[in-house]
Amino acid sequence: MPGGRLTQQERQQIALGVADGLAYAEIARRLDRPTSTVTREVMRNGGPGAYRADLAHRATEHRTNRPRQAAPRGAGAPAPADGRDPEAVRQYEEVFTTLLMQSGLPKMTSRVLACLYTTDAGSLTASELVQRLQVSPASISKATTLLEGQGLIRSERDERRRERYIVDNDVWYDGMIASARSHAQLAETARQGVSILGPDTPAAVRLEGIARFVDFVGENMARAAEQAREILSAKPAATSDGAAEPGSDRG
Repeated sequence: MPGGRLTQQERQQIALGVADGLAYAEIARRLDRPTSTVTREVMRNGGPGAYRADLAHRATEHRTNRPRQAAPRGAGAPAPADGRDPEAVRQYEEVFTTLLMQSGLPKMTSRVLACLYTTDAGSLTASELVQRLQVSPASISKATTLLEGQGLIRSERDERRRERYIVDNDVWYDGMIASARSHAQLAETARQGVSILGPDTPAAVRLEGIARFVDFVGENMARAAEQAREILSAKPAATSDGAAEPGSDRG
């Protein structure tokens, strides 16, 4: 598998693949590159709707040739207290951000959420987010407001009266339950249209099909979320030989 930076020819192939509507995994397979490399390349250079090979290549050269800020004389970079490789963590956060963007979240909102997910404490203040992401307070405020509105994070005041943003372990469960409720509302609205448009009309048949489909998906989504939370949060039971036996209460 080739390593190093993408060449201009590879970027042209990525641009052609994006224009043809190919999946990132397929483009990566043709280039013999990791899917994350192609995904990151496209998303950091305008996204699938604005990616241009020549502009992406020039932007990368500019970033590569940009002079780095010199470290203070006599002060070496201290090793991270947690023992992690800062560059590996940064690259992982970038990949995570890209995947969140593909799910429909704006870029800054995705950056904030990825930052919170990869923080051991699972919480950061607005000022800490500003410092970590090197963006304006207004950008953080807009992103956190959107995330709170979607139930992906919550906020509370800490002992110093600072607003602290938190990701809970149940955030995906809460999100799936909210989505299931949204499906139920859509089904109800579709069935209201059936009675208004007349049960024998093509429009009503279409709406009834929508209602049945989203009812089925929503009910199964809620059931799966409940089962997953119950199973994943259960503590393993001990067997007679002292070993843990998951799911031993199910017979």
